[in-house]
Amino acid sequence: MSVKFEKDTVKDTPIPGLGGRKHEIAHEIGERLTGGETAQGYLAVSCESTQFSSATGLTTNTRQAYLQQLQTNPLRTKMLTSGSLSALQEVLASWIAKDVGPSGHYVNSRVPKMAAYGAFISAPLGHFLISILQRMFSGRTSLTAKIMQILVSNLVVAPIQNTVYLASMAVIAGARTFHQIRATIRAGFMPVMKVSWVVSPLALAFAQKFLPEQTWVPFFNIVAFVIGTWINSQTKKKRLQALRRKVG
Repeated sequence: MSVKFEKDTVKDTPIPGLGGRKHEIAHEIGERLTGGETAQGYLAVSCESTQFSSATGLTTNTRQAYLQQLQTNPLRTKMLTSGSLSALQEVLASWIAKDVGPSGHYVNSRVPKMAAYGAFISAPLGHFLISILQRMFSGRTSLTAKIMQILVSNLVVAPIQNTVYLASMAVIAGARTFHQIRATIRAGFMPVMKVSWVVSPLALAFAQKFLPEQTWVPFFNIVAFVIGTWINSQTKKKRLQALRRKVG
């Protein structure tokens, strides 16, 4: 089931120096980012260019292969993507915070646990929820429908995902009882939701405009990776500062 949104265009005007050729600004930006014109979205598989993509650091062929896997094996590809990003997030946050483990490097026992969370919890949940969200608004292309989709995402989808995230992080951090997990959720829910309410509308609006539906979950994973890395690194820094004050 696909969701297609009407593409807003800018009034056609000739661009000086291009012999009066007409352009659509959003189309031009997307073409520069992805290395070619597409039929289903700016990251769709129909790109034919094979040049190196400076925006992503990947060759067009690699990008095409990844997007093809998203179409043919969507859940498996999302699981591998989310698991890899979650593990990398933990390593990168440790490096930023200079949180060296007992073994003397930044790869700690949380890394495989984060990978498992990303692959077996975050990705399937995101795949399921986003699929429902897209199905709910299938064929509805008006501005009102887009706004309603953003509201449903922020008021229904985001709370579910953030609750599962906080519960999973509590278990990874060592919580073993229901009361410990509940306390973690109650303490972190509103701070995490405030971040979601700022970032999620922007990310979803971008996805509505520029991305084919099969790329939404990986795109949201990348957004979550950036935000999660920053939050994780700040948490590690505060923990290290508290330990230093205690020792001192």
